[in-house]
Amino acid sequence: MRDTPCDPLSKRRLKAWIRLLGATRRAENHLREYLRVNHDTTLPRFDVMAALWRRRDGISMTELSRMLLVSNGNATAVVDRLEREGLAKRTPNPADRRTVQVALTAHGLAEFESIAAAHEREVNQLFSGLTDADLDALTDILRRARKGAEA
Repeated sequence: MRDTPCDPLSKRRLKAWIRLLGATRRAENHLREYLRVNHDTTLPRFDVMAALWRRRDGISMTELSRMLLVSNGNATAVVDRLEREGLAKRTPNPADRRTVQVALTAHGLAEFESIAAAHEREVNQLFSGLTDADLDALTDILRRARKGAEA
């Protein structure tokens, strides 16, 4: 085993990381189950629809995969199902015939907006114990942690 780091905060940072990971996993698992039970959908499907909602003019499958940090194959499988259900459509990119743009249909937009509103209410409930000051502090802490991870 390697020597323990000299930094006296090392163990506390490790414990903080484990707590953060645990809280994230619990919240994500709760939301997965909530979406499955209450909206007959999955978290990956919700994430794809959210990305398409943000880019309403359409996005290439490669861009979609990059946005979601998933493989093209995973994104394609979800988009295939959305398209079969009339929630998304693929159209050729007029500027580059090798690529296809994907976007939500009007029905897909309406369905996503309904699920997203319910999702927001559920997230609000999950974190209802956090005050305005807590959220400001947490946002600041996570921003600084992200900068440290990117360095």
